[in-house]
Amino acid sequence: MKINNIAIIAHVDHGKTTLVDQMLRQTGVFRENEKVQDRVLDSNPLEKERGITILAKNTSIRWKDTKINIVDTPGHADFGGEVERILRMVDGVLLLVDAAEGPMPQTRFVTRKALDLGLQPIVLINKLDRSDARPMEVHDEVLELFLDLDASESQLDSPFLYAIGRDGWVTTDPAVIGDGLSLLFDTITESIPHPNVDTEGSFQMLVSTLDHSNYVGRIGIGRIERGVVAVGDQVLLLPLGEPGKVSLGEGTKAKVTKIYGFEGLQKVEIENASAGDIIGIAGIDSVEIGKTISDLQNGERLMGIAVEEPTLSVDFMVNNSPFSGKSGRFITTRQIRERLLRELERNVALRVQEDGAPDTFTVSGRGELHLSILMETMRREGYEFQVSRPKVIQKHSPEGLLEPFEEVAIEIPEAFVGAVMEKMGPRKGEMIEMRNTDSGSVHIRFRVPTRGLFGYRSEFLTDTRGEGILHHRFLEYGLHAGDLIGRKRGVLVADRQGVAVGFALFNLQERAKMLVSPTDPVYAGMIVGENARPGDMDVNVCKEKKLTNMRTTSSDENIKLEPPRELTLELALEFIAEDELIEVVPDAIRLRKRHLDPVMRKKMAKRSADS
Repeated sequence: MKINNIAIIAHVDHGKTTLVDQMLRQTGVFRENEKVQDRVLDSNPLEKERGITILAKNTSIRWKDTKINIVDTPGHADFGGEVERILRMVDGVLLLVDAAEGPMPQTRFVTRKALDLGLQPIVLINKLDRSDARPMEVHDEVLELFLDLDASESQLDSPFLYAIGRDGWVTTDPAVIGDGLSLLFDTITESIPHPNVDTEGSFQMLVSTLDHSNYVGRIGIGRIERGVVAVGDQVLLLPLGEPGKVSLGEGTKAKVTKIYGFEGLQKVEIENASAGDIIGIAGIDSVEIGKTISDLQNGERLMGIAVEEPTLSVDFMVNNSPFSGKSGRFITTRQIRERLLRELERNVALRVQEDGAPDTFTVSGRGELHLSILMETMRREGYEFQVSRPKVIQKHSPEGLLEPFEEVAIEIPEAFVGAVMEKMGPRKGEMIEMRNTDSGSVHIRFRVPTRGLFGYRSEFLTDTRGEGILHHRFLEYGLHAGDLIGRKRGVLVADRQGVAVGFALFNLQERAKMLVSPTDPVYAGMIVGENARPGDMDVNVCKEKKLTNMRTTSSDENIKLEPPRELTLELALEFIAEDELIEVVPDAIRLRKRHLDPVMRKKMAKRSADS
């Protein structure tokens, strides 16, 4: 059987996973009367909640005499580690672009990775049913993107298709409604090259991703680059290093206990597989991403997976607040260390260091979203920990100190351009491009230091009254931009332990935006609100109304409280200052001062001011 291996790449929310749903339906993966949830490949609970792809996953369909292995890749640059390793398994990419938005920052990121590897693209301009769709202009913008990224002649000559993925049809003419996805399948089988592999040589496979089974342990997944493998074969797991021949003593011998192929959404056991197919191999306990599995007699290592360096780091600490251990199951240094090291096995773009303060782990990643997804996953697994304010990873060069810069794409109504420009100035943002769209909005691109974006998203939504759209991706390392203005407002800090009371919150809400509700437990040093003015203020949120013969509890029914600000990990990471921490526990996200004692806080503030 012929094989085509293809990855689907796109910006966030351009319809990638919805299109895969239709591809599975129209090739008979589901029965006609089978009830199937939308975005079936978004299997992770976080993916379903956020509507984004976080983990790369593969499936397959059959079209005529061809098996098409499909890899669904994340659309966000923060999960670039997933993209970089998955693209090593495929021979072509299906680039999905929104018919109204056109190529966005994340589109540029994943497309650059694909073109650099020499993969053949097929461009699919999706969502033709949008009222502001402009397919022909987007067609030209994609070609300009290819030219900017130094695409080869064959890549520039890639086929262009138009679609409404949700309705399941594709056409070559945006003015004509298509008939199903058969045109897309035919284009894939005709345009995407079959794997250029050697079926006669000795077995060789690069592990691109990992799976786990309670019955067989670790499963290494990748594309067979050369030869044939069968159940029961003796193989060699080669350590990471330069490509080429290695001595037999370097590798670890193992026996292939099971081989899994991918059919639709299922992993099916098969007896053997040959070069070009994407499979899973069980029986190799120490298998890791980037390692090569080879024939026992011919240990030849493949080129490893190159992943871009992290740009952002946070400190994970053991939770030492007064509420420590009340809701989490895993709270010790050893348990947090084991969990972080286990994450390194799959998350190749992550780094973990222990050379700082005791009970502290410096975790580095590709961006706030990359790190916050890890925190949220650990929180749901029952871990308790504390997190510091994110820090950018700086570099030294002959020109001077370098720091990461982001490309920020903003789409806003014309009335809010002034407010956005005013905020971007103090954050050292440089405008790259500005253009008006047919829908009356303005599209602006900035080059901004990564530090300058901390805390900006919430301000941006307020300034644009929720009508603005903001996307950003890592652009480059540039010369240090100098000092930036930090958070302008102070916080309200609880001065004692207890339970928040409505009477106290009512009196405080005039001067602050509260972060707690009545009956929420609080402790001394916990942040309970955002002050309307600069400077921190110690407050008593446990203060109850004094009851007398003239005042009764029934008068409290007249109190009207504004709803508190709902804390998410992303919002908390943007909000906190250097002397503050996020307390992450399974049932809550709290903000606190690094030093709970008010006297110690004043001493540390004076010391930092003197320095």
